[in-house]
Amino acid sequence: MNNTELELLKIIADMDGTPDGAYNIRSNSGLADRRVTENIDIKTKTDKSGIDIIIKPNTKGEKVHIPVIISETGLKELVYNDFYIGDNADVEIVAGCGIHNCGDEESRHDGVHTFFVGENAKVIYTEKHFGKADGKGESNMNPTTVINIADGGYMEMETTQISGVDSTDRKTTAKLGANATLVIREKLMTNGTETAKTDFTVDLDGVNSSANVISRSVAKDNSYQLFLSRINGNNVCSGHTECDAIIMDNAKVSAVPEITANHIDASLIHEAAIGKIAGEQLVKLMTLGLSEQEAEEQIVNGFLK
Repeated sequence: MNNTELELLKIIADMDGTPDGAYNIRSNSGLADRRVTENIDIKTKTDKSGIDIIIKPNTKGEKVHIPVIISETGLKELVYNDFYIGDNADVEIVAGCGIHNCGDEESRHDGVHTFFVGENAKVIYTEKHFGKADGKGESNMNPTTVINIADGGYMEMETTQISGVDSTDRKTTAKLGANATLVIREKLMTNGTETAKTDFTVDLDGVNSSANVISRSVAKDNSYQLFLSRINGNNVCSGHTECDAIIMDNAKVSAVPEITANHIDASLIHEAAIGKIAGEQLVKLMTLGLSEQEAEEQIVNGFLK
């Protein structure tokens, strides 16, 4: 791979050289490199574009990287990745997509990730999206995540997009069994005329299931963001959804949290807050010697941590 592609891997998957453990690197719609381990197998699908990641039951402390990079202008792809996490496993999955569009045509990656989390299994899943353009071509990404968590399972998902993606439509649906837990943390920043839509739907089907969906975003310039979040309490359960956004310049942000209790013992909470940076925050930092722009950057970086 060239320096541009190596830079993308470092940004989206923290890969500085060959990682330990299993990995699958996809580059410009082809397989660049792959490694499997005794407990983690990766297979190329035969019926459509994508891979199956199979993690054996009781696998502990292992990590798998599955980054996607695009460095060709005009390349558009749709990829299906399915994750099978065995019962009692405890693993970390690092994904992400980076596009460096060097031309004037649209480059786009659409990915569908489906998770089957086994009983009492634990998954930490991180996903970063990044775009960069040298020409006029757009870099667009549309990730779809489908989550199925069996009884006693736990999944923590952190998704980050902070630069260079012109348009994104991010959809996540989840179904939880008894005593299952889902935690989602989204960090998002848009600039220029970028648009971002986030759509979460969580069904708390199992007794004592729980979900916590938190989104923090910053909208700058003339960008637009739409946040949709639905939590359906279908049993004895607890659910919380929260959207906090900072709006700057001429940007626009819409937040639509929705909770539905279909059981008398469903306990659900939703919160949404949109506002500009407080003047007193800027003044305080500027008295320490920062310019107004530097003060804004400090506040935004702290907000998105």
